[in-house]
Amino acid sequence: MKTDVLDPVGVRLTGVQVADDPTALVPVLRGLLAEHGVAVLPGQVLDDPAFLAFLRGFGPLTFTAGEDPLDGFADLNVISNVGRWGTDTPPKSSFHVDTSYVSTPPAYTALRAVTVPARGGATQFTNQYRAAETLPDDLRRRVAGRSITHVVTGVDPDAAGETEAEHPILRPHPVTGRESLYLTTPARCSSVSGLVQDEADALVTALYEHSTRADNTYAHAWAPDDLVIWDNGCVLHRADHAGVVGDRVMHRGMVAGYGDVEQ
Repeated sequence: MKTDVLDPVGVRLTGVQVADDPTALVPVLRGLLAEHGVAVLPGQVLDDPAFLAFLRGFGPLTFTAGEDPLDGFADLNVISNVGRWGTDTPPKSSFHVDTSYVSTPPAYTALRAVTVPARGGATQFTNQYRAAETLPDDLRRRVAGRSITHVVTGVDPDAAGETEAEHPILRPHPVTGRESLYLTTPARCSSVSGLVQDEADALVTALYEHSTRADNTYAHAWAPDDLVIWDNGCVLHRADHAGVVGDRVMHRGMVAGYGDVEQ
């Protein structure tokens, strides 16, 4: 197996087939994800049962309440552009953390490529360790000791169960203890502790712009049979829908926690 570190976030693993032993890589990946945030495994001949076995190696799975499961696989859902919009009106996707409006957000999210478009459709990731480390002094002073209330959007609140949760802005990663800038898309950041609404909105905007700068972003251009898994505790992600040509279909699964580590 060969490991190549990606800049500014992520690592690529080649020379291994997950399906040969779906849980064999889990111990290695736990460490790599805690350190680098994203793991890209190209060329994986992987079906959904093997994908699920791989995910379950990390621990119990979780599912975003209110989303539609994949037929026959209740723990997976489909991320697809098929039939959802015209080519002239691509959807908007902003950097976010999956299901951060619950008290214990998913530790890991993974996508396996089912159908890759002829052009476009990259998934972008940001390095939230680096975002914390490079916070300007004035922003660091403003966020010290504060938390953000994350709220649900995009799914029916009645189906979601938990609809809001408060998380520290500078959040120690459950595995490494490293400080990560923890926020999500501004539409899901309803308030900041100790600030009035205008001040909170301005602070979230400044933090979001800082963390999603181009020099802090890696864009993964999908290829057939790619498998990508990331750590929601230290990255943001978004799909780039601009200029997509062709169908883009991914199967998604999420892992609830970090094994024996308390969140």
